[in-house]
Amino acid sequence: MKKIMLGLSAVCLIAFTSCKEDASKKVNEENVAVAAERDANSSKFPKIEFTETEHDFGTIESKTEVETVFEYKNTGDAPLVISSITSSCGCTVPQDWSKAPLAPGETGKFTVKFNGSGANSVTKTITVTSNTEAGKDLVKIKAFVKPDPNAAGATNQLATPQIQS
Repeated sequence: MKKIMLGLSAVCLIAFTSCKEDASKKVNEENVAVAAERDANSSKFPKIEFTETEHDFGTIESKTEVETVFEYKNTGDAPLVISSITSSCGCTVPQDWSKAPLAPGETGKFTVKFNGSGANSVTKTITVTSNTEAGKDLVKIKAFVKPDPNAAGATNQLATPQIQS
């Protein structure tokens, strides 16, 4: 058994030490330069800054469509790419944003439409998904929606019990 172990150890020792070439000679200097540049750029991120992060529509009538435009600027060190913009509700629709990369220092914008649903104080959140370090940024819209008098009257008539004498 000792002879077998000794024999296997000798074969492994010969196999591992039989490399004739120095490994450092196999490294391509061009690949090292590309990797160094990639590593230096990996710490650079775009940064999105909004002109306003919350828009107040004020008081609006129920079911009245309103819209606003959110403007933003890439204040980071790399191109900004917005992959999606979503809202917290189907009554709020973000649209018209550029899918093309936005270079550092450039500005962009997107539109948010709100259909005026709900009643009283309403706040909706819009999530901007991009290649920033955080990955997601939030903006909000808010409004005070006056209740629809026709809908309230119909609800009150149904909810009020009728007493017959």
